[in-house]
Amino acid sequence: MAWEDRTPFEAIETLFGLGEPDVIEVMRHQLKPASFRLWRKRVTGRTTKHQALRSPDVLRGYCPTQYKR
Repeated sequence: MAWEDRTPFEAIETLFGLGEPDVIEVMRHQLKPASFRLWRKRVTGRTTKHQALRSPDVLRGYCPTQYKR
């Protein structure tokens, strides 16, 4: 969930009890150093990763076409 750009940190906290700093620490240990740096650069300040920065019109954590049935 942390790797996915559209899943907010708040959703991860709700499901797993891990706050943003905890998720960052997990990612730091699970990814290669270069991959971690790329991920941090990508998610820092990203509106889709932070519920407070998101538009109130967005009520989902993923793209509607992501899970096709």
